[in-house]
Amino acid sequence: MKNIVKIFSVATVGLALTTLTGCIKEIDPQSSTVTAGQAAEAPGSFNNFVATITSSLNGAFTYSGSNQYPYDYGYPSFFLQRDVMGHDIVCESGGSEWYTTWYACDSGLGPQYAVCQVPWTYYYGWIKSCNTVISLAGEEPAEDKVSGAGIAYAMRAMFYMDLARMYAQKSYAMDKSSETVPLVTEQTSLGDLATNARATNETMWAFILSDLDKAEGYLADYKRSDVYTPDLSVVYGLKARAYLTMEDWANAEKYAKMAQSGYSVLSDSEWNDRKTGFNTPNHSWMFGLTFRSSDANILQNDADSSWGSQMIVEVAASGCGYAANYVGPKRIDKHLFETIPATDFRRKCFVDFALDDLPSEEEMILALSDYTDDPEGVLATGLEVASSGKLGGIELKFRPKDGEHANQYLAFTVAVPLMRVEEMMLIEAEAAGMQSEARGIQLLTAFAQTRDPQYEYGSHFEGYGSSYASNFQNEVWWQRRVELWGEGFATFDIKRLDKGIIRSYEGTNHVEGYCWNFGDYGTNGGSIHPNWMDLCIVQTEGNYNTACTNNPTPLKPSADSTPHVW
Repeated sequence: MKNIVKIFSVATVGLALTTLTGCIKEIDPQSSTVTAGQAAEAPGSFNNFVATITSSLNGAFTYSGSNQYPYDYGYPSFFLQRDVMGHDIVCESGGSEWYTTWYACDSGLGPQYAVCQVPWTYYYGWIKSCNTVISLAGEEPAEDKVSGAGIAYAMRAMFYMDLARMYAQKSYAMDKSSETVPLVTEQTSLGDLATNARATNETMWAFILSDLDKAEGYLADYKRSDVYTPDLSVVYGLKARAYLTMEDWANAEKYAKMAQSGYSVLSDSEWNDRKTGFNTPNHSWMFGLTFRSSDANILQNDADSSWGSQMIVEVAASGCGYAANYVGPKRIDKHLFETIPATDFRRKCFVDFALDDLPSEEEMILALSDYTDDPEGVLATGLEVASSGKLGGIELKFRPKDGEHANQYLAFTVAVPLMRVEEMMLIEAEAAGMQSEARGIQLLTAFAQTRDPQYEYGSHFEGYGSSYASNFQNEVWWQRRVELWGEGFATFDIKRLDKGIIRSYEGTNHVEGYCWNFGDYGTNGGSIHPNWMDLCIVQTEGNYNTACTNNPTPLKPSADSTPHVW
């Protein structure tokens, strides 16, 4: 086994982080475009630039250029960065847990620290690729550039949508004047960038919808060969996400319904398939990416700088992987797990906490056989690798490719979903219900009963401190939390629904020192979302861009909270 670089610890998280004084390769909006003349010199350059937009979503060490940061593997890493800030994913304690900085939600997320550069480097790099294609295509793309332009507009809208939700202190529906990030387009000059203020929600979301309108037109006749590039259904899905955030319920319902055409929900057997579960595109996936055997973060560092290393548990025999062999797996919050009925098949992708009460390892192995083809390996991970020394809550949602348990180079070359039809069905239900609750309940119940035939509406009204969301929205939110666990939506939903978080309660499996409650239950005396979910802008942007304001550096609560009583 390799030596593991341990730069984080639970006690001193953030203190050992490298500051941003010449140590990090930086990508700033200042270098966001190339000229059409430069790009046109290479044969086939336009199609190559188009392909780069989606092929660069994973695979390379874009942030650092080095294989030493195991969160530096692309777009899916942001799923975890966002999701661990809340309450639904538990990070194991220990010096090698690379997501502790986000789980700890402390000053290590501030503008002077290295991790603050991560989204800036990635997202503005991706936006640069989109701007290049849009610039080359021109205002009226030629026939051979129409689909490429459509892909660029769709992807740029997706990137700015993420940035807006990550950086705005309040969602569009709550405050249209809340600031997001500086807008950089194919028309932005270098001179503009020195005084490029953060766009308000109103400006940003109008820009996003404008890009999506163009993408909708340009991709109207586009037929893709796989789910790794966006097509018209993905544009509809992005519009549904946008209108959901904006609380334009009629349009959110309209586009979510349109996006579903040609797709169908996962069944029990497909969801829990031990060889293809959440690693292979299927009739549910609308958009995705894939890790390739030739990718740098698969070939280097024993493939440990990859999504699979973080989220695939069933590779103990390989001797590699942070989830399986170094730190231990990400786990589901115990309370959330306990609210999933035994009749809901999604419960089966998380190891039941009751297994820790079994009297012998032999009985544990037998029980784990109901979850995995590698029960001995999962047992070793839970009892020997994980600092908790327990099995309960281990996630088995994301499976190794083809059920490979010994060779991580094969096991980690998986696809990852970026948009599924189930998300669209839940958007449709929420949007319909905010216009007619009876109609929304009908749609939500129909969806939920594909997961749990015994589902009855009204089981999950817990508000987590929010007075903003209705009971109906809380019920939809619970379905989203379970359905989309680990897929990057947790922070976005907490912010748009104005939720607090609850990590401290009797029997919690959250890590001591991070068991705080925030919202009506915690330190801020209200129901607003935690401010650590409003990302800080990297300090170097403020140094060069005098018009760019910033969000406050987050400070975690000073001590664990009094346990909440459900």
